[in-house]
Amino acid sequence: MNNILISSATLISPGHPNNGQIVDILIEKGNISKVSKKIAVENTKIQVIDAKGAVVSPGFFDLNANFGEPGLETKEDINTGTAAAAAGGFTGVAVHPNTNPAVHSRSEVALIVNSAKGNLVDVHPIGAVSKKREGNELAELYDMQTKGAIAFCDGNHSVQQAGLMARALLYSKGFDGLIISFAEDESIAGGNQMNEGEMSTYLGMKGNPNLAESLMVARDLFLAEYNEAPIHFTTISTAESVDLIKKAKAKGLKVTCDVAAHHLVLTDSEVADFDSNYKVTPPLRTKKDIKALLKGLKDGVVDAVVSQHTPHEIEFKNVEFHIAKPGIIGLQTVLPFLVRAGLDAETIVDKLAIQPRQIVNKEVPTLLEGTQANLTIFSTEDKWVFNADTNRSKAANSPLFGQELKGKIIAVINNGQLIKN
Repeated sequence: MNNILISSATLISPGHPNNGQIVDILIEKGNISKVSKKIAVENTKIQVIDAKGAVVSPGFFDLNANFGEPGLETKEDINTGTAAAAAGGFTGVAVHPNTNPAVHSRSEVALIVNSAKGNLVDVHPIGAVSKKREGNELAELYDMQTKGAIAFCDGNHSVQQAGLMARALLYSKGFDGLIISFAEDESIAGGNQMNEGEMSTYLGMKGNPNLAESLMVARDLFLAEYNEAPIHFTTISTAESVDLIKKAKAKGLKVTCDVAAHHLVLTDSEVADFDSNYKVTPPLRTKKDIKALLKGLKDGVVDAVVSQHTPHEIEFKNVEFHIAKPGIIGLQTVLPFLVRAGLDAETIVDKLAIQPRQIVNKEVPTLLEGTQANLTIFSTEDKWVFNADTNRSKAANSPLFGQELKGKIIAVINNGQLIKN
């Protein structure tokens, strides 16, 4: 990577002496050598990035992404997944164990860590809570952590056995591990296709009620409190979940949560045309739920925003709605979703760069002089078109495909590498 001068960017990095100011940033040999209001350079070999009107922040970090490797590389491999992540502004991603085989032992964790070495995007495996993600027997949690697993979750399978979840919480507490809960009571959800409400009644489809999520959130909060263990809830989607977690935080429980970017904008009314690209899990909810999630973000109840990037081959999405696989590719559209949701740049940085790392005890890039450059340059005003030319994922299952989007990633820098859009 050549030496780089980022010119006229608004720096947003809490605790930085230049936070909120328009600055120039000089990067030499991958490290930040100078941050100043104006930097004059005579070296013609320095690459200049004009960031006027844009924001420079610590690199974004995604707590919930799905790559197919190992075993499902036709959906996404580490190379294409990290390319999509970089294009979406992410310099770090936590990949969930929705693979084949599942990431349930040190072998799979080591495979992912070794395969991702040398990449601009840091890839952090999340190990499965249970063997094969079947919810019957505890996986090798500590072994996985020694090889690089940063947390444990059964991915898009919710742990149905309360006893197993309790043992996972208690055991992981002993080595400062973190259990992530995907909250869904399958006996209530019933494998149904969309949110239960007026729209599901109108369309004649069986619905998945808010209760399926909030019931499991309540259960896991009780278990975390009983075992005095930390817990993180991923992709909460209901007003009831926000309320439960707010009360748990007020009691002093060590609980954090995140929301998928698409759940802050899209509602179950999008399903009216039976477009399978709007089929996700948890399902798209109502305007009331969106209002509660956005208020939760503002009030600090919801700690982070994730992509829940879930790529699928065309044969799993270009089918009837009721048999289509749930999920959308989200790494490149998180920023546009947050801009559409009305979040300001400071909140975007907090929920995408700062708090996600704090949840999994990863060092937050400071952008101070003398530190390694790990940053994202983005604009909340610039527009771009998400199509086959700009998509970096192997998959194309997104409801935003083909649309002009507001909110653009200009460049990312990490590990001595630069990627510009």
